[in-house]
Amino acid sequence: MGQDTRFFLYATEGKVAKNRMHLDVRVGTGLEGEERLAALEAECARLVPLGATRVRLLYDGTDSCIVMQDIEGNEFCLD
Repeated sequence: MGQDTRFFLYATEGKVAKNRMHLDVRVGTGLEGEERLAALEAECARLVPLGATRVRLLYDGTDSCIVMQDIEGNEFCLD
């Protein structure tokens, strides 16, 4: 087995422009079309009361992604 090399670094500087890291939260893995969209919408509905903000839906009839923001304005995608 290979060694897992994923890690996070703490940045002491405040956010001034773009995210310094972008997260894709995998919600609809293996799903397509309306079934995938429903899974993303359900996760979005769960996160909004916890402080996340929905920014926009990207949907082409097959593939979908919901762009969200955390409470500090950092964007992440439900994918």
